[in-house]
Amino acid sequence: MAMIENDWLSVLGEEFKKPYYRELYQFVRKEYNTTQVFPPAEDIFNAFHLTPLGKVKVVIIGQDPYHNVGQAHGLCFSVKPEVEIPPSLVNIYQELHDDLGCYIPNNGYLVKWAKQGVLMLNTVLTVRAHQANSHHGKGWEQFTDAAIKALNSQDRPIVFILWGRPAQMKKSMLDNPHHLILEAPHPSPLSAYRGFFGSRPFSKTNRFLQEHGETPIDWQIENITCN
Repeated sequence: MAMIENDWLSVLGEEFKKPYYRELYQFVRKEYNTTQVFPPAEDIFNAFHLTPLGKVKVVIIGQDPYHNVGQAHGLCFSVKPEVEIPPSLVNIYQELHDDLGCYIPNNGYLVKWAKQGVLMLNTVLTVRAHQANSHHGKGWEQFTDAAIKALNSQDRPIVFILWGRPAQMKKSMLDNPHHLILEAPHPSPLSAYRGFFGSRPFSKTNRFLQEHGETPIDWQIENITCN
């Protein structure tokens, strides 16, 4: 597990010393040593590595990593460039196209968003292969709640995008009037037609950022060309 070294350490450093995290660390370490776990251990904290606390403009909260081989790399909803785009991300791209006119790219690699200040945070940061939500209730939720509380306490405007019930359960921690909270059903094929499509989160986010003097997010993910 590649340790967090940027400004997130100032607000999360104490978590690493707490009993729950020691238990979590031992559990995760054993899982990686005895079974197949995603993402790769060095990618667990990628959301924090790629989007320092002081750079966060937008927070997208997911549940747990993709659990099939080669997909997860530490950012919710994102997959590695060579991996087929998962159904939820297909729907996210469709809404992005309908909202802002972005073309639908040939990959699901969302690092461009992360580098612009979009924190793509799963509430659980690891998962056993082919067993969705298998690391639920082991301690990750307490860790990521600490991150969400730190974000809530920031005195600059941040947009929180809460898709689906698990993400919306975090709303009770978000009581800072500086921030904008956008809620919609999850983009999964099971629920996207219940109000995710047409919710226009991307234009709403950019409008809010611009109204508060922030640079909007360039949401267009470019095609990747194979050599």
